[in-house]
Amino acid sequence: MHNRWRTTRAIQHRARELRRNQTSAEQKLWAKLRYKQACGYRFRRQHPIGRCIVDFYCAALKLVIEVDGDSHASQVEYDAARTAYLEERGCTVIRFANEQVHRQLDAVLDEIVRRCDALEEE
Repeated sequence: MHNRWRTTRAIQHRARELRRNQTSAEQKLWAKLRYKQACGYRFRRQHPIGRCIVDFYCAALKLVIEVDGDSHASQVEYDAARTAYLEERGCTVIRFANEQVHRQLDAVLDEIVRRCDALEEE
């Protein structure tokens, strides 16, 4: 366990690899989330939380954003278990399909802003 990151070195190394090899949908969304562009909150990409590496994470709100590709259609149970694991740690998880990000980016960003506002009010 690496104390600074609260995760193993292997998971931290994998997170770095994922940051270097983002999907096109992740790149597109990251271009809108970085530098506090969404709601004024800072997001991290490919961030380790325990045994999971989440696509985007806002630590201030404990908000996880996952962008799911086609392979997620066949791993519904895995995704549900992952979401439960993250929610047990106090995170709110929202998921978007790659297609949503590519075709409806403004709607995706509106939903993220809505969730940020709701979490801020709590």
